[in-house]
Amino acid sequence: MKRILIIIPTYNEKENIARMVESVFQQSDDFHLLIVDDNSPDGTAGLIKELMEQYPNRLFLESRQGKLGLGTAYIHGFKWGIKNNYDYILEMDADFSHPPEKLIELVAACENGADIAVGSRYTSGGKVKDWPMSRIMLSYFANLYVQFITWIPCRDATAGFVCYKKEVLETINLDSIKFIGYAFQIEMKYKAWKLGFGIAEVPITFVDRIRGTSKMSTHIFKEAMFGVLELKWKGLTGKL
Repeated sequence: MKRILIIIPTYNEKENIARMVESVFQQSDDFHLLIVDDNSPDGTAGLIKELMEQYPNRLFLESRQGKLGLGTAYIHGFKWGIKNNYDYILEMDADFSHPPEKLIELVAACENGADIAVGSRYTSGGKVKDWPMSRIMLSYFANLYVQFITWIPCRDATAGFVCYKKEVLETINLDSIKFIGYAFQIEMKYKAWKLGFGIAEVPITFVDRIRGTSKMSTHIFKEAMFGVLELKWKGLTGKL
């Protein structure tokens, strides 16, 4: 039986996390869930500890001492998953923008030959719900920009709903990952693709968060835009 781990980073997600944990575990008895919490002042970690009593040996918590960034939270989780010998390691948000019912399809895509399966808004059948048109266009053209610069065969390179085979994460030098915001998502996919791993896209309907506060900032957006150029340059010069 394949061992499957879902990683969810949290910072002030008390309004969402209990519902998310329940929803993930409803999808499959094979799913394990690791929450990486960055010392949320709203008490997210305390709630997770209570839930761990309800889901022993399936729900785990790694608490960090401060808000260190999305990318470093996932790297922490990837290393934890590799150490604990999971075959498939997935990442998703806590706010229900990524549909838990699609987790099984992401795993199936990797079981059927993909090395990385991306829950994609912009592949055929993918959608975005409850975003203003200006934000949809910004996100869509940002992904076109990534494709144009890097040539990566992925229409939603900024997506944070992803399944990795363990071998991919073992091959990438995780300590070399530079970016911590949304550019992190691009960097991971680009480095994996340059190492020869195949990417598949699974269409999803991305829904804007209902509860809690978005973590998007101008700094994160700039990191993604300029980070793409840096990644391309390193790829061309063999310094990835």
